Amino acid sequence: MNLLKRIAAPPDLNTGERRNYIGVQLDAIGVGIASAAAPYLPVFLARLGATSTEVGLLTTMPALTGLILAIPMGRFLQRQKNIVRWYSMMRLSAILGYALTGLIAFLLAEQALVWGVLGIWALITIPQTILAITFNVVMNAVAGKHSRYELMTRRWSILGLTTTLMGLITGQLLTLNNDAFPLNFQIAFILLSLGGVFSAIITNRIKIDLPEPEVTSNLTEGDEVAPRLGIQESIKAYFKPILANRPFLSFMSKRLVFLFGSTLAVPLFPIFYVKQVQATDGWIGIINNALTFSLVLGYFFWTRISRRHSSRYIIILTTLGVGLYPLFVSQTMQPWVLAILAGLVGFFQGGLDLVFFDELMKLAPPAYIPTFISFAQSLQYLSTMISPLLGTAIADQFGLTAGFLVSSGMRLLGCFLFGLPLLAEWVKQIKRPVITG
Repeated sequence: MNLLKRIAAPPDLNTGERRNYIGVQLDAIGVGIASAAAPYLPVFLARLGATSTEVGLLTTMPALTGLILAIPMGRFLQRQKNIVRWYSMMRLSAILGYALTGLIAFLLAEQALVWGVLGIWALITIPQTILAITFNVVMNAVAGKHSRYELMTRRWSILGLTTTLMGLITGQLLTLNNDAFPLNFQIAFILLSLGGVFSAIITNRIKIDLPEPEVTSNLTEGDEVAPRLGIQESIKAYFKPILANRPFLSFMSKRLVFLFGSTLAVPLFPIFYVKQVQATDGWIGIINNALTFSLVLGYFFWTRISRRHSSRYIIILTTLGVGLYPLFVSQTMQPWVLAILAGLVGFFQGGLDLVFFDELMKLAPPAYIPTFISFAQSLQYLSTMISPLLGTAIADQFGLTAGFLVSSGMRLLGCFLFGLPLLAEWVKQIKRPVITG
């Protein structure tokens, strides 16, 4: 029993902290079950005959809603005492979108079904926006300042393993029942959405305390978020602490460039698998699960690396690895090669997830985390709204290979920007005069 407790949580936690720590990991099981459905949603639309633009809407719709609502929701959540309740409700609401997708297919067919599914996920974008903010707040509060890598490695590893297992099962069942389309996809979506119910039960038991907004070393007098100001004054109050934090803005600008490149290729991969590679649902499941499983290995590897090297080295290496992925994908049509490439990129993506989360939490003042996170999310939504549409436009005009090349180019530009400070240091060392005795 003591061994299990040590595995589940660090030994130096008190009873409440340990309960939260374990709860976050149990929550990952429910989310992992539901997440197995995510890769098959664009595949479902593609098999229904959806165009590349319609598939791209799955990515751009949450971005549009998030861009509009992220900042107002950040201000709203900044004043909420029970962030966990909002996290739990929004997680359940977002996951139930898969169940609704399965159910609506009983009522609609062909093109009407495509737009019906898109309509469901247009509504789901509202809880997704709130969830994106509350997730970071809850995870940071549970992890504390010094165990973000450890907690997120545990959580994302459990989530990844659960998603991999359920994804493999789902992919094979869909392939075996290929003649039953779309019923096979409907049943899969409905059953996998039950993970959201389990997640809601577990997360409701998490208890955290958030600090009240106050004057910190990064802020000046008058930076408190005022709940009853006019629109113009509210906007100024919201942006004042953000604009005063130059390291945060620098990190956000570089991250935005990289995210533009990453999201550009998101709608292209399922189209590439279905229409060019003509991969079966089983192979698509293997490719997605190779990526998910390698994420787990990446989490543990990069957590160990973080104890010996600074985050800037991790950012450079991981953005380089993830940046080359679309370039390599564009050069093959073999499903087994795509599975190997997915496994390699997942390894680097694991480190990138960890270092982006850690850097974001380090740069956000503790009392203003909902505000800073909502701003970060709004920039991310900006990229996911514009970039996928650009990707599908490039693919329609010049082909999928061109879209993948542009995606890699933008990702590598982001890698270069993250590496500039280190490059500048190396140049200074080279130019520094050598003093001999």
